[in-house]
Parts: sequence; structure tokens; C-alpha cells
Amino acid sequence: MRQASARRTPVINRTAILPPRYANARPIARGGMGRIYLADDSELGRKVAVKLLDDRFASNEQLRQRFKREALTAARLSGHPHVVTIYDVGEWEGRPFIVMEYLPGGNLRERTRGEAVQLEQTLTWLGHAADALDAAHELGIVHRDVKPANLLLDERDGVAVADFGIARIADDPTGGMTATGTVLGTAGYLAPEQALGHGATAASDLYGLGVVGYELLTGSRPFERGSETAEAAAHIHEPVPSASGRNGQLSPAVDQVFERALAKDPHERFRTAGLFVGALRDALQGREATTRLLPAAASMPATAQPVQRRPPPRRRRPWAIPLLMAGLVAAIAGGLVAAVLTSGDDQPSKSNKTRDRVTLTAQETVGTTVVTTTVVTTSVTPSQQVTLDDAVALTDQATALLRDGRWEDALRTQRRALKALEGTYSDGFRYEAYAAYNMGKALAELGRCEQALTYLDRSEELQGHRREIDEARARCENQD
Repeated sequence: MRQASARRTPVINRTAILPPRYANARPIARGGMGRIYLADDSELGRKVAVKLLDDRFASNEQLRQRFKREALTAARLSGHPHVVTIYDVGEWEGRPFIVMEYLPGGNLRERTRGEAVQLEQTLTWLGHAADALDAAHELGIVHRDVKPANLLLDERDGVAVADFGIARIADDPTGGMTATGTVLGTAGYLAPEQALGHGATAASDLYGLGVVGYELLTGSRPFERGSETAEAAAHIHEPVPSASGRNGQLSPAVDQVFERALAKDPHERFRTAGLFVGALRDALQGREATTRLLPAAASMPATAQPVQRRPPPRRRRPWAIPLLMAGLVAAIAGGLVAAVLTSGDDQPSKSNKTRDRVTLTAQETVGTTVVTTTVVTTSVTPSQQVTLDDAVALTDQATALLRDGRWEDALRTQRRALKALEGTYSDGFRYEAYAAYNMGKALAELGRCEQALTYLDRSEELQGHRREIDEARARCENQD
């Protein structure tokens, strides 16, 4: 418990704002969906923060449900030392409310006010946030809006991550409250895939934490612009500016860390927030890095990306990015980005091993900014011996082909990776399970159900029950 308070009987000022238990309520902040009050819990004798849904949203059943989901999501993390604790959830006079731990130190945005922070303090704050995010990702929870304003400070200057209000449960069967192509977040901290309208993942949260770290060390965000739209576009196509160039006290080694943390391709980022902070600490303290970039797992059907225990050999080529990332970047309004995505062709190269470069252009619907994104893919011909690195890249490609509805291509691509992945499964390296799922999904869509069920059973045997596996099995049942 962060704040000790002598047990006492407060003067109760009964109002219609909150239940009588929460007395002396006074507004202290406003969030995206409601106002936050500081109140006295008359039963437990402590100060609490109470988030109350605004009247204009209370009549919207979908928003009411989302507001309650915020509490349930955050409550799953309650008890973690660096996550704001949820005490109570209820409804008063037709308006849902959430009672939370009150942290008196404000937030990092208020504390730093655009100034660079001392190195050790930066590492401490980032370490606390990283612990919280890694714990959330292990439960399949994605925050989606990591920024200084959501990193609160307790009375000892420790950080607690707040406002999982636009978080989602990655394996939620309803798919969350967010419509396809709409991103919730804040422009200055949006990962490129979020700005393009793709769903947020754990890697998106790590990108946001990377931006926070860059800002703490330099006093400015890496892609600050005069408008939110321009800043979001810069996240998509501009290289990471040198942090050491903005703060002469930083070693050039720090720039290499941020190039990974803020990589355009989510697969090229650090696998966990803890690895990012560890690499940054090594760079700041002038030590040879003790961590390295580990390959991220395929986006389907995994929900969390734990620390890899059996890392494959170091890659000599960039990660494959499927050639399907053409998007239309739409206007940002209040931190919302909408994108309409189209997919391109993805054919293997005829050369032994090539890097095909294709330029995809997206033009904003507001203003005149044109965003150009260059996508690089790595192709492996069937005649090559498939290494573990190649198998990981091929599995990522097959996952993307499945999303595009290209069942035959996905099946052909994934089959080439199977042998190299046999016997590699661990909690930290799940590609064997992903490959079995991809095979089963493609075969089910092609009507080859007897084979499909064998692969789906294998995937479930490795990684446990998954909603996506059930859906693929149901596809076969519907064909009977």
C-alpha cells in the first residue's frame, strides 16, 4: 500500500455525484470518457481517485460497457507494484464509476514539463513502467496509449501505469469495442502500425515506451511536429532522429537502442520492455550490451510475447514484412487515427535470396501531406535449406497471407517452414504452435478438414486452448 493514512471519520458531504461512502468529492482531472475526482473513502479512511463516466456517455450502452471493461481489465493487474490498483467498481444514479488508488505525485508529463531528466532517474522510471507492461502482456493485455500522462508517481517517486481505459484483452472474443481501421491512442506516441490503422499489439506498447524514454532523455519527442497529423505521419516513414544529437551527454550507443525500440517493423523491436530498458542502461553506462534483439512471435494466434528462452541464431537479414501494407492515413481528431488498408501482391523471388523493395504511398484525407512507406521483404526459394531464421520469417509471411485470405499461398509458404520448427516449442518461442495453427487454418478454409484437424489439435496440444483454433475447427464443422 503506497499511502498510509490514519483511520479517521471524515466529514461527509453527501452529494449525488458519488455514493455517500466516497465523501468530499472534488474534481482533479479529466479523462477521455469522464472526470476524475479525489474523494475520502469513509469506510476505510483513505483518499481515493474515482473516475466517473460523463453524462453524455452514460446513455450509450456500448460506451458504458467499455467503461466497465476498463475496470475489469485493470483489476486483473491489481496488486502489481507498478500498476494503479482498482478498489471498487459500481454505478450511481445511472453513471458507472471506478474507484482507484490515489497517487499524489502527479504524472511524468507534469513532472518533466519538456525538460530532459537525469539518466538514473530515467532508467528507474522506465524500469517501473516496463515491469508493469511486461506483466500486462503476459496476461494478453495491451495498453494502447503508453505516454507520460499515463505514468503516475507515488509519494516515493515510483511509477505506476494508469488508464487502461482504451486497453483491450487480446483474446477477447468480441474483438473489443474498437472498429476495424480505427486506432485509439495519442499521436506523439503512436507506433507506425497504429497510425496505419492496424491493431495494437504488445510491440506497439513497447514502441510507446521507447518514445517516452527518448523524451525523458532529450526533453522532446522524436517526431514532434506542428500538428498531430504530421507527427503521426512522421512515425510511419521518417528515420529515428539521433538522441545523442539532441543531448550531447548521451553516447551514440543510445541511438542504436532507440533505432530498435522505434523500429517501423514491430518484429524488429525488443521482445519485452525489460529488454529495452536493459539495453538502454548498458548504452548509458558504457557497457557492452548484455541483451540483443530477439525475434518476435507471429501475431496469430498468440496474445502475449514472453521472454524468449530458446533464441534462434542471430539473423543476418532484416525481418520479412509481407507486401500487404498499403494504407490510407486519415485525419487525427483528438488522438484518433482511422486508416483504410489495402493489400498488395506477395510472390516469392526467383533468385536464391533477394530483398525486394516496393514503395507504397498513402495520402491523407485532410491536408496535403503525402506519406511514403518503403517495405522490404526477404524471400526464400523452395530449393534452399530452410534455417530456423527462415522458418520464423516464413511463418510470419504465412500469417499475413491468411489474414489476406490467400489460403493456398499460406499453405505453401507455411509447409516449407515445418521441418525447421519441429521440436523448438517453448513458452518463450512458440513458432511451432503458430505454424501448426497456420497449416490447420489454411487447410480448413480449403475444405481439407481431416488434415486440418490434425494440425489444429497439434497447435492446441502445444500452446493450450485458443479461440482462433476453435474458430478454425468450426469452419470444418460448417462444411459438413
